[in-house]
Amino acid sequence: MADKAIRVVVADDQTAIREALATMLDLLPDIDVVGTAADGQQAVERVTQLQPDVLLTDLRMPVMDGAQATAAVSEQSPDTAVVLLTTYDDEESILSALQAGARGYLTKEAGRDEIASAIRTAASGQSVLDPGVQARLVRAVVAGQQPAASAGPTDQSPDGLTKRELEVVALIGQGLTNSEIARRLFVSEATVKTHINNLFAKAQLRDRAHAVRYAYTHGLAGG
Repeated sequence: MADKAIRVVVADDQTAIREALATMLDLLPDIDVVGTAADGQQAVERVTQLQPDVLLTDLRMPVMDGAQATAAVSEQSPDTAVVLLTTYDDEESILSALQAGARGYLTKEAGRDEIASAIRTAASGQSVLDPGVQARLVRAVVAGQQPAASAGPTDQSPDGLTKRELEVVALIGQGLTNSEIARRLFVSEATVKTHINNLFAKAQLRDRAHAVRYAYTHGLAGG
């Protein structure tokens, strides 16, 4: 990649973040942002049309999420490396993305230099994980955690909650605060808040008190 710029497509459903990333990366002499996308399906379409070296994509997006887009790109455009840039730093999200074929995984706390370095590394055919993500994967392996493919919604899961969302609502039922839940699950407080927003929407919960009742009603708050 030394003689030419690395061609990148940036995908994020938040316009401000998408445009900021594109502008920031375009200022670098060895990176050329050739397209952007507002959801996973658009990301796959842009990659198919433009055949970039790297797709830099968010994880949670409408229409098709980042993991699904990664799987589609890995199958249809195997020469394009995928790097995830997301607020989600839990084991389930990390494993789902890596199993789909992502070559890199960063959190949105990463700075420009770290993001650019990840793009260069992925374009050269190597994998890259930020230190926090790598530490969580090690913990998952040590704990013998099941892979993400079996950790999603199941027929027995109330309201289609994922394994992680069930864990979060159970800990709410036990009276833990967001920061306490974050420490218990080895994730950031921002990730906990995102899981809470998702499970509140799925289970149509109004507030935290309602979530506590929900946890006890479904037998989730024991222990």
